Amino acid sequence: MNLASRSFSTFSRRRRSRDIPAMIVLGAAGLTYLGLRWFRRYSVSGRTVVITGGSRGLGLAMAREFLKRGARVALVGRDADALERASQQLRPMGEVTTQSCDVRDQAQVESAFAHIREQLGPVEILVNNAGTLTVGPMDAMTSGDFQEALDVFFWGPFHTTLAALPDMRRNRSGRIVNISSIGGKISVPHLLPYSVGKFALAGFSEGIRPELMRDNIYVTTAYPGLMRTGSPRNAEFKSKHRAEYTWFLLSDSIPGFSISADRAARQIIRACEYGQAEKVITFPAKFAVKLHQMFPEISSLFLAAASRGLPQFGGIGRLKAKGMESESALTQSWLTALDQRAAEKNNQIPRVAVNL
Repeated sequence: MNLASRSFSTFSRRRRSRDIPAMIVLGAAGLTYLGLRWFRRYSVSGRTVVITGGSRGLGLAMAREFLKRGARVALVGRDADALERASQQLRPMGEVTTQSCDVRDQAQVESAFAHIREQLGPVEILVNNAGTLTVGPMDAMTSGDFQEALDVFFWGPFHTTLAALPDMRRNRSGRIVNISSIGGKISVPHLLPYSVGKFALAGFSEGIRPELMRDNIYVTTAYPGLMRTGSPRNAEFKSKHRAEYTWFLLSDSIPGFSISADRAARQIIRACEYGQAEKVITFPAKFAVKLHQMFPEISSLFLAAASRGLPQFGGIGRLKAKGMESESALTQSWLTALDQRAAEKNNQIPRVAVNL
């Protein structure tokens, strides 16, 4: 063996000897993480779960999944008729109660939680899912649109969290799940008030997590990408509302690009059980978030290109039209079949349309 070979062999042995302690440390860290994850697993069976925005869409899908796992479920929402329809669908599956409540109003929230305690017992799991969605270019948005988004996405979860915490702190355990969105990671063109509200929720959710962990209360922030919930029919569209509704609904209906509400619900509840800090749902959403984090300039160029391809200001201007009031031959075609089925399953029942 020549000198070069002996030197290389010695270097390799030394490197391996240095690598062994590092591998041991990494292995121990990995086992510790898995052990802690298993130790803090929180069975939802027999728990009292409050879901805001629970009468339809993702909230209803999560209610079904919680009931399958043996939980007691309280649905909170503004629409009494939608709550009743949801309750009729869910009652054969387990113990369900409903409370008509506007989460933007602290007094209504406190009253609703008091009634839920009387019927189901202390609140052990809170899912902040109530939402609002207004789609259109920035020029079509008003200060009221931003105020509404912050009222629903920030102040609503703030009020419900304060209402649920006394029960959780008394029990020295609990789970809070805040449903943000990829729009709470990346501000999306034509969804500006929505993104502002979801960013506020994400900041609140991530901030309270470390403070509540000392009470054995784990906060999970969920960031779903596009989901097939049927919700576009009840969203509001501005400016060229039919064109806005068309691109939004078609995006929501693409297999592989969007996920069913039931699959998203299962992933979110599993993250809740294990007390995960956050859960980004769908591969396209995960890819977009990583790209935005690593290459914000490139991400902004993609978003700018997407914005140029979206409808410009015009049409009904700053007025609003529901998705169901913005239908066309394209939005009622086979291209949206998956979302149409989701709308039927998830209680997104159309009301009388008003043509604009």
